[in-house]
Amino acid sequence: MKNTHLEHPEDTILTGDLSVLDWFTAGGHLSVKIDGAPAIVWGIDPATGTFFVGTKAVFNKKKIRIAHNHEEIDLFYQGNVAEILHACFDYLPRVNDIIQGDFIGFGGTDEYNSNLLTYKFPEIVDQKIIIAPHTRYEANDDLRDSWAIPPTVNLESTDSVLFVKPDAYIQHDPWSRSGNLCCFDDVEEVCNFARQMSTACEFVSVKEAAKIKQQINACIRAGEEVNPEDFDCDINLLRLWALVKSIKDDCLFLCRNNGPAAYLCGNRIDAEGYVLTNEFGMFKLVNREVFSNANFNSGRFQCAS
Repeated sequence: MKNTHLEHPEDTILTGDLSVLDWFTAGGHLSVKIDGAPAIVWGIDPATGTFFVGTKAVFNKKKIRIAHNHEEIDLFYQGNVAEILHACFDYLPRVNDIIQGDFIGFGGTDEYNSNLLTYKFPEIVDQKIIIAPHTRYEANDDLRDSWAIPPTVNLESTDSVLFVKPDAYIQHDPWSRSGNLCCFDDVEEVCNFARQMSTACEFVSVKEAAKIKQQINACIRAGEEVNPEDFDCDINLLRLWALVKSIKDDCLFLCRNNGPAAYLCGNRIDAEGYVLTNEFGMFKLVNREVFSNANFNSGRFQCAS
């Protein structure tokens, strides 16, 4: 699976690719989307055969920032990110994989404001750093050509690193709790209706879809409803988008996890979201009205007092 930005499932149908409707019901590996920053990538660089650390900039096509030692960390990174990477270089285990995870914080307390969320651990964390690993990659000769292989490698916490790996499952489904594949069978009928609805849609090109997604994101950023009549495309296409989004929201409502307690503006929540991976792709299940809006406005996002 190509190393690309995780998409919202509803955005993928704009060009006529309806495979996400199979993705909903095919069953797959469900993982928790942890709200950490920055994203940390580490492992063995296939180009050198040596250990490296970095942010997602290790995948850059041109301005590559792969740090194989402390000197290169200072060369490529600055400030708080450099401080975090120095600690990661010292404490992360030397695995024979390429792994990505979210940095939660340095040890020494039981509460962490990682990004938008606050995580509360049951006890004070003794380890030096806290990482939430979520994706494993493979590459032949170059990190820039890597591809994702979920689920992540089975990392065990060490004396220096606490790996946060919450189990995700579907509510009222004991089968998924036992580590088996998660499957949203309840939405199969509405997925079939979406396929029928798609026959009346006029789909758009990749370039046109990018413009539509920009307009959708602008609505979400402003906290406004996505109104199909406001878009310069087939109104049925946006109605289909809304239906697929409702399917996503129904699936998200059923997801649960046993990770550390998470809070948004002091209110207990389940999680930022989830990621489902199967033969049809890897997509995120996120409440866009809450978390995407907050991420878009993170520079001025404030909790109501």
